[in-house]
Amino acid sequence: MARKITRYPVEGPNALWQIYRTVSPFKGVKNFIFIQLARYCPILPMKNWIYRHMLGMKVGPHAAFGLMVMVDVFFPEKITIGENSVIGYNTTILAHEYLIKEYRLGEVWIGENVLIGANTTILPGVTIGDGAVVAAGSVVHKDVAPGVFVGGNPLRELKRTSTESESI
Repeated sequence: MARKITRYPVEGPNALWQIYRTVSPFKGVKNFIFIQLARYCPILPMKNWIYRHMLGMKVGPHAAFGLMVMVDVFFPEKITIGENSVIGYNTTILAHEYLIKEYRLGEVWIGENVLIGANTTILPGVTIGDGAVVAAGSVVHKDVAPGVFVGGNPLRELKRTSTESESI
């Protein structure tokens, strides 16, 4: 399924040069500071408080963000993380893309009991269903069905061997 994004064409220099027509510089600086605090914070309830109250994200109970997770600086309020989900070390979650002739915005919805492996990049406009597992180092560029194990770049469904599933 295609990502659910809204496209906004721009005139003139590339869209990134025009970012402060869409987001106030104050919001960008404030969000950057709080995201950096959360990235290095070892206390999970404090991280979730920052995400909820300072950045406007929707974060379910017991969601856990690993060290160095980078959420969208300009549109964190477009990110929802479900209950008891784990976002692995150094994962990037984007709700925007600034290109040459347009920028794109899209909600990111990560369901409940989802495991996102380390160093994953999640692009705008995707939904990751409840109970899904995303392998480390993946690029999530399309929706992931509930309960599915996916990985890679390009993202594809992966099969677990019986040995792997027994050790998990």
